[in-house]
Amino acid sequence: MNLASGKSRSVALAALLLALPAVAAAQEACTTYTVKDGDTLGSIAQAAYGSYDYQMIFNANRDALAANPNSLPAGLQLILPCEDGRLTADSELNAVIQAETERQAAAPKRNKTYEPPLKFVSSNNWMPFADESLTGGGIFVRMAATAMQRGGNDRGYEISYVDDWMSHIDVLLPTGAFDVSVAWEAPDCTKLDLLGEFAIRMCTEFDFSLPIYETAYTFNTLVDSKYAEARTFADYAGARICRPEAWPTSDLEVQGLVEPMVTYAHPKNPLDCAQMLLDGQVDLYSIEAETVTANFEELGASDRVAPNPALATFITYHFLTSKSNPRGRVYIAMLNRGITEMRESGEWYDIVATGLDEYNKLSQ
Repeated sequence: MNLASGKSRSVALAALLLALPAVAAAQEACTTYTVKDGDTLGSIAQAAYGSYDYQMIFNANRDALAANPNSLPAGLQLILPCEDGRLTADSELNAVIQAETERQAAAPKRNKTYEPPLKFVSSNNWMPFADESLTGGGIFVRMAATAMQRGGNDRGYEISYVDDWMSHIDVLLPTGAFDVSVAWEAPDCTKLDLLGEFAIRMCTEFDFSLPIYETAYTFNTLVDSKYAEARTFADYAGARICRPEAWPTSDLEVQGLVEPMVTYAHPKNPLDCAQMLLDGQVDLYSIEAETVTANFEELGASDRVAPNPALATFITYHFLTSKSNPRGRVYIAMLNRGITEMRESGEWYDIVATGLDEYNKLSQ
């Protein structure tokens, strides 16, 4: 749900789409593409998919892009997935998941002393990442469940949903009612002097797993807003910015977007931010692109809102445990083993691609 990075969690993508090439080379989905001078992820996505949303390209090329998605070296080979997420036209979604599940089922079981199941907590209404109506509870919840069966893990687990994100960190994790929350952004804890009170608390009171997902947070305004033309973060001076209550603002804090330069609204749910933007109560709504798309489609207002093509921040998400949990770091180590195996086998990408494909079909 919220929160950021084993490899640099608050990488600014300012000016990501400013330098579009004058003539984009032919780029097609279901192929590979060689980056040319002047290309950006946005321009490549626009040529291949007719949209500046480059999330699918990033997912397919994470290892090559995670270090610096803002600078694409000429000659870099990128996979351009099919529109349904398949890496190639002759591959199948879910194939790796099925193979890994069968392999795990065939593996010999260890005799061991009974240990109580790990207690995971997530929340609904965070499409496509966490919602009980989705297959496996959404992309992030599926990752948690799968990680518990990979990397040599075979510990039992339970997953519950408590639809108040702040209660996860205020009460449920610190008191031991639950062991792991799915999922949060980790602030850049090397920059405590730039972070606000909430982000500092996250750095000092909680432990984070390896990143389970990376996404760009977009900046969305009404199409006729004066802030629609912003090209630097400083251009947002004076803006009223909406982020839901449990979505930290640390990625904005390190860019200097702190009160009183800007003011923040923090309703409990993302959909409330979308409605506040439409009602003129805020100037900007900043959150991951998938959530923005879902919110404005639900409100029937997609044509009234535009993402800024030049500004974004790069966010990663993690599983979270409380430092007060004496077994918390053991649980993080277990999850990290599973995450690592999922990355190496390709199962991580399969979970993401199938989850996004399901969400896209539901949205049609």
